[in-house]
Amino acid sequence: MPSAPADAPTGAAPGAPPPYLTALAPVVADVIEPQAASVDREGTYPRPALDALSQAGLLGLVSAADVGGGGQGLRAAAAVVQELARHCASTAMVVLMHYAAAAVLEAHGPREVREAVAAGRYVNTVAFSERGSRSHFWAPMSTAVTEGDGRVRLDASKSWVTSAGHADGYVWSSRPLAAEGASTLWLVPGDARGLSVGAPFDGLGLRGNASSPMSADGVVLGADAMLGPDGGGFDVMIGTLLPWFQVMNAAFSVGTADAATTKAAAHVARTRLEHLDQSLAENPVTRSYVARMRLRTDAAGALLCDTLDAVESGREDAVLRVLEAKALGGETAAEVTELAMRVCGGAAFRKELGVERHFRDARAATVMAPTTDALYDFIGRAVCGLPVF
Repeated sequence: MPSAPADAPTGAAPGAPPPYLTALAPVVADVIEPQAASVDREGTYPRPALDALSQAGLLGLVSAADVGGGGQGLRAAAAVVQELARHCASTAMVVLMHYAAAAVLEAHGPREVREAVAAGRYVNTVAFSERGSRSHFWAPMSTAVTEGDGRVRLDASKSWVTSAGHADGYVWSSRPLAAEGASTLWLVPGDARGLSVGAPFDGLGLRGNASSPMSADGVVLGADAMLGPDGGGFDVMIGTLLPWFQVMNAAFSVGTADAATTKAAAHVARTRLEHLDQSLAENPVTRSYVARMRLRTDAAGALLCDTLDAVESGREDAVLRVLEAKALGGETAAEVTELAMRVCGGAAFRKELGVERHFRDARAATVMAPTTDALYDFIGRAVCGLPVF
């Protein structure tokens, strides 16, 4: 039995999925699941999946209804990402970053771009991490300088950008123009002159998410490309983007762990030791591993659901739960997928079972900023009554 989805239907029959998950189901069955293995094997960007998600109205899921979007919030975004991660982690990560950037654009972006996102014509992503500050994404080293004509010049060396070279727009961080503060955010068009993509992504997992370095060499924008106030980037990062990013990352990890658990359980149930006339599942040690996988996955899923409740109700512990959800989700996915490799034995090393793909994809969550080790520090600060940020 799969873990409960991160969303619950409203105004629907008990047990019925919400409309956006109903719309997602055929896209997964007809496009995403069939292409998942080739996306991983060839490292190809999942453009057909994005096109199908656009046609289903799911790229505009979190855009406001008044610009033509789905009008849904974080709970719906987490549910979609969780379901995508069960089938194709690369597609899930691309959509995760698209929704995270869309949350910023909904708060600070121009209406015409918000309408394009809502219509599914505009894929966006986040460009924060830099070579100079590594996983400390809140501390950009890149610069923004006012040109003589009132426009702004950006120069940067970004280390990891999902959908690099494929996105229509990038929510981009720099040092402030003139104000005090850690950073300023910008909307950089994907076709801006001076914007370039580094080497193609060739990673352990998430092989189709096109997460490559990017550089800005004298990218010139209008001053109206600023998202929020000059020097206010940190507040937007922490107050708007981080909850979306953290919670969707937790959903990504829960979906990955759930897929590995489901595949491992099915494998041991159908695989037999003919000389003993029994299935692998009849071995109590094997069953105990599967039980641990299910328990860990469901515990992470339960924390994810509680985190969503905390955020939506404004509970006092909402910030703590947001920090905990990604940390536990990432650790859980790493542990569960490792157990899946052990449970499935030699068969897990063959790509057709799909377990080794989940094993590789799961490793990303623990090193994706804020890393699990950084989150432990933040959580410890919160528990000890110290300032978190």
